[in-house]
Amino acid sequence: MKRKLMAYFSVFVILVFVAYMIWDTATFRDNRPSEVLISHAEEEDQPKDQWSLMATIPIDAGKLRSVAATLSGEIIVGGDSYAVCYGKDLNRKWHVETSAPITALADGGNVIYAAAGEIIIILSPDGRIIEEWGPYEANSLITSVFSGKDRIAFADAVNKRIFILDTNGGLIGMIGQSGNHFVIPSPYFDVVLADDNTLVAANTGKHTLEIWNSSGTMISSFGTPGTAPGSFCGCCNPAHFTKYGKNLVTAEKGINRIKVIDMNGEFIEYVSSVNDFTASVPLDLAVSDQIIYAANPADSKLYVFERKERQ
Repeated sequence: MKRKLMAYFSVFVILVFVAYMIWDTATFRDNRPSEVLISHAEEEDQPKDQWSLMATIPIDAGKLRSVAATLSGEIIVGGDSYAVCYGKDLNRKWHVETSAPITALADGGNVIYAAAGEIIIILSPDGRIIEEWGPYEANSLITSVFSGKDRIAFADAVNKRIFILDTNGGLIGMIGQSGNHFVIPSPYFDVVLADDNTLVAANTGKHTLEIWNSSGTMISSFGTPGTAPGSFCGCCNPAHFTKYGKNLVTAEKGINRIKVIDMNGEFIEYVSSVNDFTASVPLDLAVSDQIIYAANPADSKLYVFERKERQ
């Protein structure tokens, strides 16, 4: 009964955030900040996209929310309330129903981590539910999960904290629990683990990315609000990001664009800046074998990008 009540509450929290996103989408046209207004002259001066769309995959299992890529090249997508695996050939391999919407995914090598509200579901590579971790904090909403060499990190957008776990789900530490450091106005709060176990976290209300050590000390931060290629436009950005080799690939809302930056925040190139994506609905991201996968909640389609020089 207790687990059922927690599941109901988790769904309620997610529905509240969904209502916010619907409101955000509906009101964006009339209330968008001045910084996202770009003249035609400015558009002409923008760098060109260096990636092209190689495939678009409609996801018919339900509303799409998240994506992850495995080391073997498989693609896992999640949404309301399911996880689906696609092979390298983009054909479906398995499908599993879940108790709550899958808000974030990560490949752990021999397992898959699927965030569902305030818990993390552990899946086998063939789609079986092995166990569940959490909740780690009351009234939480996990919006990002990332697996490193020997630990897992996840971000809780409600409590504005990052949790660091061992590979058995035990709590190693937390970041953001004092001083209300993270400003998270909406359900976009991503984190990744670097190879040395430092963390990169999005402080979306400040339009910055921050690098932290695992003991909870911030090492550096970068990012500015604005429409310049290296800046983060609109509200709550970067909404999503992930590792791309030694760099990062980010997705924004307001001006819905995907780009590659380095670990110092320097702009490298656009993946997609000229598109028909809904302005206020950013795309979740995953990278595998130099291919970028972008999950679009607005149309429940998975967009697959390849760098032009490889074609």
